[in-house]
Amino acid sequence: MRNIEITATQIDLIFEQLRHNFGGEFHCDNKERVLNINNKLTRGTIRGTKIKGGISYLEFNINFNEDIKLILKSPAKTAINFAYCSEGKMAHSFNSATNRTEIETFQTAIVSNIEHEQNILYFYRDTQSSTSIISVNTLFGDSKKFSINHQLRKRFITGKTEDILFIGSSNLKIAQQIKQVHAIKQKGLVRTLLIEGLVHLILALELEQHKRDTLSKKNLKGNLSSKEMTKVKDLSEFINNYPETSLTVTELSHKIGLTPTKLQEGFKLMHGTTVNNYIRDVRVMKSEELIKTTDLNISQILYTLGFSSRSYFSKIFKEKYNCSPSIYKEQNKLAISI
Repeated sequence: MRNIEITATQIDLIFEQLRHNFGGEFHCDNKERVLNINNKLTRGTIRGTKIKGGISYLEFNINFNEDIKLILKSPAKTAINFAYCSEGKMAHSFNSATNRTEIETFQTAIVSNIEHEQNILYFYRDTQSSTSIISVNTLFGDSKKFSINHQLRKRFITGKTEDILFIGSSNLKIAQQIKQVHAIKQKGLVRTLLIEGLVHLILALELEQHKRDTLSKKNLKGNLSSKEMTKVKDLSEFINNYPETSLTVTELSHKIGLTPTKLQEGFKLMHGTTVNNYIRDVRVMKSEELIKTTDLNISQILYTLGFSSRSYFSKIFKEKYNCSPSIYKEQNKLAISI
């Protein structure tokens, strides 16, 4: 296993040391730092963005050719780190602790070093890993102007005497938001603002997941393996791409090789809802998109998305957007004409 030590805490210096150790081509777009690597040690990309308010976003989308132990210096009782693995797996430990905790695909983790001054990340050989880390400096600014930082400090650090490592349950919503970060095509200030907005949304989802996991006090991974959760993720993407599907839960479970019970459990873990409710919600969001971007009338949209009842569609659309589909369409036409 190769040990790589990063002693810097500022994002610019962190990338300097990453480039020194891994090689690669570095470039900067406004506040975003990007290191592209393709050599004997590794191939992939490391991205980092400094967000206003003492928040930073670091993402590893990388495949190493040998086991890597990445040792990151981190002042004790200062930062809360929200980690998420959207592909593959990785592991974490504090200082030189022999016990490491794995973070698997779609899992969340909250880390804060209270006793020690090192966070150690383990990346496995020949394993594609996509891991995102949002780091919040809880000592940043005064408590009135930067209340979120200080609220997080009060919630996770104040009064604690031991290092914190909380492994949460699977959450596909976060993976979808990270995918949105990757999909940003804009450059410069617009790109920076879009990334900042998505990072704040991901942070909110992490906190929401932690609250839900803490309240449930159940087995956070449920009874599904990582491979089974990946199947649920694949089916979720199928539904997003083909929301008009009229397959039953039994037929969908057969499609991916899971029992209906496991399929429902997977959707509950990832989306916090049932399969049918997820399909309904995707259809409603797609209908809003079609109303805004096409000339299709409401009946055509109903047919396109697989709704059988106009009154039911109007009811659930109004619940989400606070107006009927027809009024929404008229308002959108008026906005465009203006």
